Amino acid sequence: MNPAWWAALGGAAALLLVGVVALVTMLLLKRAERRRSHDREVAGEQHEMLRARVDELTEELRRSRSTTPAVLPSTEFVITTAGRSEDSSALSGTVADRAVLSVTLGEPLVKLAALGYGVRRALSAESRNRIAFEMRREVKRARKERRRAARRARPGTRTEEAA
Repeated sequence: MNPAWWAALGGAAALLLVGVVALVTMLLLKRAERRRSHDREVAGEQHEMLRARVDELTEELRRSRSTTPAVLPSTEFVITTAGRSEDSSALSGTVADRAVLSVTLGEPLVKLAALGYGVRRALSAESRNRIAFEMRREVKRARKERRRAARRARPGTRTEEAA
């Protein structure tokens, strides 16, 4: 075979290869476009479903607001009758001593229990060991730092940067 045939055959093969690559690329792009359009349709359907649900809830809220009275009834909550000109015997009842003690001592007792729990945890063996470990590590670090500072302060010694 003559070299011109080889060149023509190579050119035809290259042209065929370019055509196949272009065809595969075109098919992949069409497939991706189909997927995107399908995803858009699904997203649109979900959007419509959500819009319908929001409309339902909005309508339900409007209906519930229209059935409830716009003005709430005003009721007075009287905590004490101090300073009133009424007869003091008209009071409805007295407060038991136990209730007064419960309210007076209840909050401090809760605070004391919480403090006791915290102290007990702080003084546990695990915490003590952790604190001791951290202290030993800090002492070693400080000692090394002091040694470095002493070496740097001595005249005639090389600095760490120059070494």
